[in-house]
Amino acid sequence: MAEGSERGYGQLAKMDSTESRWVARDEEEDSDEEGESLSQRMGLESEEEDDNVEQRLIRTAPRIDSFDVEALEVPGAPRNDFEDDSLGRHIVLALQTLGVVFGDVGTSPLYTFDVLFNKYPLAQKEDVLGALSLVLYTLILIPLVKYILVVLWANDNGEGGTFALYSLICRNAKASLLPNQLPSDARISSFRLKVPSPELERSLKIKEYLENSLLLKKLLLILVLFGTSMVIADGVVTPAMSVMSAFSGLKLGISSVEQDEVVMISIASLIVLFSVQRFGTSKVGLAVGPALFIWFCSLGFVGIYNLFKYGTDVLRAFSPVYIYYFFQRNPTQAWMSLGGCLLCATGSEAMFADLCYFSVRSVQLTFLFLVLPCLILGYLGQAAFLMENFTENQQVFFSSIPSEAFWPVFLIATIAALIASRAMTTATFSCIKQSIALGCFPRLKIIHTSRKFMGQIYIPVINWFLLVFCVAFVATFGNIYEIGNAYGIAELGVMIMTTILVTIIMLLIWQINIVFVLCFLTFFLGLELLFFSSVLGSVVDGSWVMLVFAAVLFMIMYIWNYGSKLKYETEVKQKLSMDLMMELGSNLGTIRAPGIGLVYNELVKGIPAIFGHFLTTLPAIHSMIIFVCIKYVPVPVVPQTERFLFRRVCPKSFHVFRCIARYGYKDVRKEHHLIFEQLLIESLEKFIRREAQERSLESDEDRDTDSENEVSCSNILVAPNGSVYSLGVPLMAGYSGIDRTISEASTSFDEPRDETVTDARQSLERELSFIHKAKESGVVYLLGHGDIRARKESWFIKKLVINYFYAFLRRNCRRGIASLSVPHTNLMQVGMTYMV
Repeated sequence: MAEGSERGYGQLAKMDSTESRWVARDEEEDSDEEGESLSQRMGLESEEEDDNVEQRLIRTAPRIDSFDVEALEVPGAPRNDFEDDSLGRHIVLALQTLGVVFGDVGTSPLYTFDVLFNKYPLAQKEDVLGALSLVLYTLILIPLVKYILVVLWANDNGEGGTFALYSLICRNAKASLLPNQLPSDARISSFRLKVPSPELERSLKIKEYLENSLLLKKLLLILVLFGTSMVIADGVVTPAMSVMSAFSGLKLGISSVEQDEVVMISIASLIVLFSVQRFGTSKVGLAVGPALFIWFCSLGFVGIYNLFKYGTDVLRAFSPVYIYYFFQRNPTQAWMSLGGCLLCATGSEAMFADLCYFSVRSVQLTFLFLVLPCLILGYLGQAAFLMENFTENQQVFFSSIPSEAFWPVFLIATIAALIASRAMTTATFSCIKQSIALGCFPRLKIIHTSRKFMGQIYIPVINWFLLVFCVAFVATFGNIYEIGNAYGIAELGVMIMTTILVTIIMLLIWQINIVFVLCFLTFFLGLELLFFSSVLGSVVDGSWVMLVFAAVLFMIMYIWNYGSKLKYETEVKQKLSMDLMMELGSNLGTIRAPGIGLVYNELVKGIPAIFGHFLTTLPAIHSMIIFVCIKYVPVPVVPQTERFLFRRVCPKSFHVFRCIARYGYKDVRKEHHLIFEQLLIESLEKFIRREAQERSLESDEDRDTDSENEVSCSNILVAPNGSVYSLGVPLMAGYSGIDRTISEASTSFDEPRDETVTDARQSLERELSFIHKAKESGVVYLLGHGDIRARKESWFIKKLVINYFYAFLRRNCRRGIASLSVPHTNLMQVGMTYMV
């Protein structure tokens, strides 16, 4: 432990002298040499270190650079995971959970037996028992055991879905293909990084393989993009299946209704359904939650009625031996019917993808104590009805309803089906927003529908995109049997990807016993591949549409990610050198006009090449330049107090800074430009004050050389919250040599190195006053639009992808500045084309 004493900047608390961190093998050999090399470094922005050196976990003193200082956690800051524990809040949350999460899986009894027995015609009672046993164990194994008991715990700080799993993996290993990660990202309080322990060598080796293998990174990205494309495809087929199956009951209630009329009514209902999607999840979820509660109760009561009326022999289906008999009698037809059996588990992925709206406990408890019992009773009742009515194996649910209750149950079933159609739609919105934030989908307009819950969103383009394809899907196929085949392949595609990603999380993050991991992977992946083979056997009956649709979506996402990666790598290669900036001098080779210029770019290090275009194009440049990088980090939320990171790009007289504005993939980027500017300037002032504080600590170290303890205390950094951090290498160690060099050429800051505390305070006040005057003169946003073109000698495929497909996506996507309401009078734009 190290003790601190009061030095005028607050009380220094106790702290651990060591911490676990990843370092290169040679990094810990000589810290003195490292400090000396830093003091000799002329550039204030350190270059990217080589990521290919061998790394291992050791116990060493924590190291902090200037970005790390800004990233220190501020305890007491408002968190987004605050929950109200009142009884009324739990009731409201339970109703919203029913309305948003369980609509899809809750309406599966409307069509499961219909599609299943379309592939396996009934011949005897044992066929019913075998099919029921297959449905019951599918319902128990996939939604309950896999998703409720295992997968829900793989959430990313409350976020679910394919990209949440990918984000969780990228946060624990450098698996992202976009090279913009910074060590300071791990200092975000919501990062919650669990460092692998030295005892678990397996986790360390997996992390090393994943970080060093480009092939594994690409394979992981392909799996995630494929799973995401299946989620979006699922968002198309789910409304079609749910609505069509519900309105098919009209043919039983009204004999004159034909299938074409059912199709027209379904299309009209879908149009209305997608039109009200913009009102938001909390409003619609609370409104339809009671309706889903009545539906589940009706499903259970109808099942109990049929059990009493037709007998309880179907309870024998809880014995798995009937599954064996089911396959023994007719193996081929039983295998073909697996696609229909899987429909009882549809909506399982929605429970995970929609987790961002609710808590894990609320989803688990609602499923265990309401949804699952009612579903089991519903299937038992339908099977009991079929045991006595072999010929009525189509529209089984509506046929099993008592005649007196047909129309009330039909009405509530229709409402439930419409609600279920929203389950995968909201999951699609959430998944696409995550993919946009992680650079795997073109930017789109996102509307946040709730002021209280930031995760509840609406994406207009995707909403109407889903509507058009959903209507086309219903009009093309016109029956639930072919739609059911497509439904199964979309669900299974997502399930398989989830199984693989959760297995990686088990190995890399959870660090659980390898036997359990292998059992999970072998059992569930084998089960899902068995179902998948059955669905592929019916690919000509409608499944091919989902495969083509998912393939197109996959290509869009992969091309966007590929183009964005090439663009970023090219900008890094062509960034301006620090030597050039030093040659230009503090005036940057032009006239410095009063004001602040915010130069937007994507680089987290270095000076972008587009800045050279501003210097050569504009007659003058602002007296203060801030390079602003909007960066999404692999966490759901970045607290406002940790939003901005600052660093000096050039010597003090240049007044040039870098700012990284960090956002999580769940954060809302809708600040007014004046609010954004105010927050940015306040964070810059805090950075300058902390910089001056560190200078003072260094000067104390130079004076206090009497004892080793006092020297160690001088390497102490006080965070804004009073926390104490050891600085193995002084934060501003490189400034002494730089100031001595610059003092010969600079005319603005000719101050001696051994300045007094009073002079230091005066220098601080002058710089803060300079910032205030520049702010009063106005803030201008300097936007550089960088496009990329393939070189002439490039392959034809690369030219086609970059010059046409990626260029088309960039022209039609939403620009990043659109999220800030900046007046056109405050905007200046320069275009630049990079050859890749």
